[in-house]
Amino acid sequence: MQEILERKQIKNIDFNIDLAQSFGIYKNNAEFSLLDYASSVNISCGFHAGDPMTIKNALLKAKEKGVVVGAHIGYDDIQGFGYRPVELSADELEALVIYQVGALMSFAKTMNMEIEHVRPHGAMYRRAAEDYVFAKNIAKAVKKCSQWLVYYGASGDVTASVGDEVNIPIAHEVHLEKTYNTDGTIDFERKDNENIFASINRLKTLLATSQIDNAAGGKTCVIADTIHFSNKIANAQALIKQSKDLIVPVPVNYKNACLSGWVE
Repeated sequence: MQEILERKQIKNIDFNIDLAQSFGIYKNNAEFSLLDYASSVNISCGFHAGDPMTIKNALLKAKEKGVVVGAHIGYDDIQGFGYRPVELSADELEALVIYQVGALMSFAKTMNMEIEHVRPHGAMYRRAAEDYVFAKNIAKAVKKCSQWLVYYGASGDVTASVGDEVNIPIAHEVHLEKTYNTDGTIDFERKDNENIFASINRLKTLLATSQIDNAAGGKTCVIADTIHFSNKIANAQALIKQSKDLIVPVPVNYKNACLSGWVE
């Protein structure tokens, strides 16, 4: 796929953030500082983070701000915050996904809200970016919950192939702080770049040309439907705020509606 991508201007893009990344007495209220600048949120479903009250409050905040809501699924690993690899059979992975998505769907239903997408977290996200079969099994489980749910995955061939084979809506996700290889994949071994000036310049290039700078010193064309903003990096609020000054984000489904001609 990378060889046939073309340079083009990006006119619509989604900004997504994570919410409900707390559990019990361990609170992460800093995440709400990004909410005013996002167009979609990924709400933890209780496995890597998120207890019932945290999930409820996150949904209420999202509803108040009028942003799109999705399920942030991860391994059953509260102690490791979902960052540790877990070996699961295909059946176990399917059950894990459906359990989490179903929980958030039920919560949302009581508030007259709809879940529109699913985004893996941590170690699950990394494996889904690198392992096609694993990513396909996640997407198949997501589709069993609803055929309308959008699967958020790292931009590249794996996510594109999953969308084609499973016949599920997908959103190619990029990161402003990650190191990218020349083929457009993420080098997960590299430390995040927390220089806001560099990240904003990267965003300007991305919006103008659909290219992202790579580890070899060049630029690689990528598909960018959504940008993930992490509240773990320094000055996260300043980064997403400055990014919104460059382009006002829109949810993935709204972007697709624009492209289809249904809305202007």
